Amino acid sequence: WKQRVDAARKRFQTSGTQRSTNDGGPVAPTIRDVARAAGVSQATVSRALSMPELVRPGTRARVEAAARELGYRPNRAARGLITGRTGNLGLIVPDLSNPFFAAVVKGVQAAARAADYSVFIADTDEEAGAEADLLRALAKQVDGLILCSPRAPDDELAAVDSDSTVVLMNRRAGERPSVTVDNADGMRQALEHLAALGHRRVAFVAGPRTSWSNGQRERGLRQTADAGGVDLVHLGHFPPQFEGGVAAADLAVASGATAVIAYNDLVAFGLLSRLSARGIPVPHALSVVGCDDIGMSAMCHPALTTVSIPKRAAGRATVGLLLSMLDAGADAGPMHRELPTQLIVRDTTGVAPSSPTNDPTKGSTR
Repeated sequence: WKQRVDAARKRFQTSGTQRSTNDGGPVAPTIRDVARAAGVSQATVSRALSMPELVRPGTRARVEAAARELGYRPNRAARGLITGRTGNLGLIVPDLSNPFFAAVVKGVQAAARAADYSVFIADTDEEAGAEADLLRALAKQVDGLILCSPRAPDDELAAVDSDSTVVLMNRRAGERPSVTVDNADGMRQALEHLAALGHRRVAFVAGPRTSWSNGQRERGLRQTADAGGVDLVHLGHFPPQFEGGVAAADLAVASGATAVIAYNDLVAFGLLSRLSARGIPVPHALSVVGCDDIGMSAMCHPALTTVSIPKRAAGRATVGLLLSMLDAGADAGPMHRELPTQLIVRDTTGVAPSSPTNDPTKGSTR
């Protein structure tokens, strides 16, 4: 069969100048070319590439090798008629303007592309009510869906995820398949780092009430604070954006805390901006820690200490779990995967000051 593949390749290359598309470019190899090279019928090639379990291993291997050698790619529409699959995956995120989710999208697309899938992306604009509508709208167009950081309650998720194969990312909800990161441990690392620097009163700028990861971060902080004798001040829930940090900064200063941990890096940037406007030096008067480690965290001044979330790796892992479910169903293996987090120490954390930030000698309080 190897000789047949070589002969088919030569025939294809020779006829390339005669076989062309309407724009004059060469035509890609066809299923007939693969069948001739492998010494099988076109129907066998179709079965071997779309329903390999129906073809004997030796024959399947010859077909796959011939297709690979010739550079043949099955027509997705035709394959869909046979397999009932669209070749598409859906991804729903809360806010594409947040660099965290942009990085997740990169990971999802890379893994999907490697498996010859396309990705449809939808943005809920942080509206939990939009998740169900988008899921229903995409379900008929895709083979499976990824819900990234969904804000809807568990019962609402249960009501809408039965029409399609769904994997949650950055969220646990009962026994539903999911990929998460260890948010609680990331907060443990952050608070222990601050405690080692002498901070005994630390504020937390929380994110959305409906955010599962926010709840996990609060849990990690409280457990670590109780164990280490740190006074944890909860400043309330703020939008997970730059403006949320700006709004929280004055409260952080008034709290008497010597350090503040932000729900995410965007909130931390808002904190840094407002503190700078007030003349409060970071980290000399107040240390700041973010979460996510988006690209800008290392670029701002001072560079942000933050908890690094493996964003692209999480996106790839979620696609891997979803595809294994599509291929193996109930036999796909573990339905939950958790990835580690890591504290990245930069320039916004330092030794605790001897007096709190609302001391007038430490900066203006205008």
